[in-house]
Amino acid sequence: MAEETAIFAGGCFWCMVHPFDQLPGIQKVVSGYTGGTKPDPTYEEVCSGATGHTEAVEITFDPEIFPYEKLLDIYWRQIDPTDAGGQFYDRGASYRPVIFYRNEAQRQAAEASKKRLEESGRFKKPIAVTIEPASAFYPAESYHQDYYRKNPAHYEAYRQGSGRAAYLSNHWRDEHEG
Repeated sequence: MAEETAIFAGGCFWCMVHPFDQLPGIQKVVSGYTGGTKPDPTYEEVCSGATGHTEAVEITFDPEIFPYEKLLDIYWRQIDPTDAGGQFYDRGASYRPVIFYRNEAQRQAAEASKKRLEESGRFKKPIAVTIEPASAFYPAESYHQDYYRKNPAHYEAYRQGSGRAAYLSNHWRDEHEG
């Protein structure tokens, strides 16, 4: 079985796991930190802004069953792609939206996907998601893993209260949300 990884940042990592989890060909989705300078950071350190890391998810997938391009399509439908300053209630660099590519094929696919979204006219503001080379990915603490399953009521309250659910419903209502 072929196996690849994709790394996406789209605000709070709790909300980025569920849309990808349990799809055919997805082996695992891990919440974590990437893009910064400090090895093995803690949640508190990342939130402080001192590490340069961004909250992200690392998705292990079989590209024969679930191609990277399909992951990108789902990714766009989980975020406000015009907001570089964070996502919804969560503000700051640790919540910025980023596609971290692992190889040249992922970079090209991400650039093409972003271009299609820009040209679609769906958003009035420019697409602010950056596409950057992947660096070390550090899994978050165990209590952050599979948060939507472990704490479903709190997860849903957060998703609603942060503004994410309403935004996604308003901007992607004619499409699969994940």
